[in-house]
Amino acid sequence: MPSAAERTRTLLQNTCSAALLVPGLRTACWDELTPSSRSVGPDGDLFLELPAASRAARAAAHAQDDELAAVLELTDVAPVAVPHRIRARARVSGWLTTVPGLSGPGRTTLRLETAEAHVDDLWGAEAVGADAFRDAAPDPLAGHEAELLQHLHAAHGEQLDTLGALLGGRAEERRAAHRLRIVPLALDRYGLRVRVCEDRELCFDARFEFPEPVRDLAGLRRAMYTLFEAAAR
Repeated sequence: MPSAAERTRTLLQNTCSAALLVPGLRTACWDELTPSSRSVGPDGDLFLELPAASRAARAAAHAQDDELAAVLELTDVAPVAVPHRIRARARVSGWLTTVPGLSGPGRTTLRLETAEAHVDDLWGAEAVGADAFRDAAPDPLAGHEAELLQHLHAAHGEQLDTLGALLGGRAEERRAAHRLRIVPLALDRYGLRVRVCEDRELCFDARFEFPEPVRDLAGLRRAMYTLFEAAAR
């Protein structure tokens, strides 16, 4: 399975929602909290671009190292409509300073020196140390995941339904009676996770591991072919 640090780095690169919170500052407008870009440097520090007039940017302009604490909060939502759609929440905490000269007019780049992180997702809740966060890499499929899941859902519904044959007796009976809906929920280099639903309240997740971790889209195509072939037998 992907490590907690890898999962956090993947969320940071691809999650649809992020907000920078600075304890002690008055509540800001949403556009002041949402970085227009975010990246991770070689030392594991975050680089976040915000409006230069935002309260966080103004406070960071006067801060020294380890003086202004801040937290970047991340929320990940499944790209396919499914009950209980939030897949993950994470936060990265540390200290905020400005980085001159990296942004255009009206914008400021802030550096969040990473102290620790925490992720709560489909795998569970775990803490992530600064060194582990620095050394981890995002999942190689992360940039394509949303598009791939949407394609699976829209164009391969019948093949997804065949996965019910791999879930055991009770699920197979309900699949045969057309009472189950199988929706692709998450995808990474290790496997595919689906949400199996009878109705909005009766759902469970199932995960199908690939024979080996995939490195790219070509490897993913082979792994998905093998999975669907096994389900069709």
